[in-house]
Amino acid sequence: MIDESQHSTYTDDWRRTNPDLAFFLPPAPPDWAESVDHVLVSITPGGALLAIWTYCTKEHAADESIMVRRSEDGGRTWSGPDVLAGLGRYPGQVASFGFPVMSKGGRIYCFYNRSTGLGDSYVCAFLECKISDDDGRTWASSDVRIPYRNTRFDLPDPKAGRTCIVWQKPIRDAMDRVLVGYTEWSSPAANRPNVLRRPDGTHKTYRHDCRCQFMRFDNIDDDPEPKDVQITWLPDDEELITVPLNFDPEAPEGLSFCQEPSVVLLPDDRLFTVMRTRNGQIWYTVSDDHGHSWRETEMLRYRDDGDPMENPVSPTPLFKLNDGRFIQLLQNHDGWGYGALGTWDSNSSRRPQFLSLGEFRPNAHQPIWFSEPLLLFDTHQVGVPPFYNYWLSMYASLTERNGERIFWYSDRKLFGLGKYITDEMLSGLTVPA
Repeated sequence: MIDESQHSTYTDDWRRTNPDLAFFLPPAPPDWAESVDHVLVSITPGGALLAIWTYCTKEHAADESIMVRRSEDGGRTWSGPDVLAGLGRYPGQVASFGFPVMSKGGRIYCFYNRSTGLGDSYVCAFLECKISDDDGRTWASSDVRIPYRNTRFDLPDPKAGRTCIVWQKPIRDAMDRVLVGYTEWSSPAANRPNVLRRPDGTHKTYRHDCRCQFMRFDNIDDDPEPKDVQITWLPDDEELITVPLNFDPEAPEGLSFCQEPSVVLLPDDRLFTVMRTRNGQIWYTVSDDHGHSWRETEMLRYRDDGDPMENPVSPTPLFKLNDGRFIQLLQNHDGWGYGALGTWDSNSSRRPQFLSLGEFRPNAHQPIWFSEPLLLFDTHQVGVPPFYNYWLSMYASLTERNGERIFWYSDRKLFGLGKYITDEMLSGLTVPA
């Protein structure tokens, strides 16, 4: 049951995806025009639910901030919302893309991007951190700025920060160390190929070269102060994880487009990660040495030699369930033909939302095989003011406790919602043997 007394809203269209819970419903614009992005809900060491998300009046606006709410009754009522960092309107004040890291001692860290106001975009940032020693009720600031790893794809000036985003909650690897993936966009100043010039003088512009990598928090269970956190950057190969633009024969050699790695630990202790691409499919790779090296990336398929799992340039979170199975989110189409003149358009293509059930196949080349997709929900191409977006961008998370699975998501980047993923929903999904 949703306790609507906890929320005020200017529209009841948040019910369109049939949610079971809500952690934020905004009041009328312009106060909270685009208020829910990058949704990460976790179970705290004390057993509460902690929701962390990015708020802004418009995507990429200067007032991007980290918001937090806490629930002690399974997501039915919530404290706050409170501002954890941000609410500035000038370069260097933007705070966004917060993610929690929880130590075994009970300390909660919230790392987030703090923009420098320099570089290629507002995403050029360092990591800052706030900590809580009372289960997320109150937070202490830290003055430390942690730089992302420097690679040959970055701006030459280290003061500008790095164009990187962590987008999912961390997991623990086979050695019980905290690991999280992130996207890095190459800087044009690093001479990455993003424009193809043809002999006839015409040209084609591509999205910036982008790659995936990981950070591992090696001593987080010792409850260090943020300045003393030890981070290992992975993979060892500084070419990072790449996916070629195979849909376009004219794509410049060496150009990569993969983003938002979602990583899980396999039963055989390998790491398995999926990524969104511009090719019209989800792609994946596997590491058998705790993330130090990765297999060459490939299309994700429903099974070995099966059909590819299609998806536009839209988030593709992968979650491991407590029973050892997996849930893959996807749009179930390649995204092309959803815009004008058969082109790709994010507002049109990022819907509807499907779910596929995965199971481990130890002797297969692709170690997780998947069921046919199940339609989870849709916006039916209905927009909501003030921007009238009808996309479903699954910057989402999952909590699971005592047999209760809750999928937390942003509907049109306006409504922060939760939906139960029940055994009944999954019972009709069959994974190939």
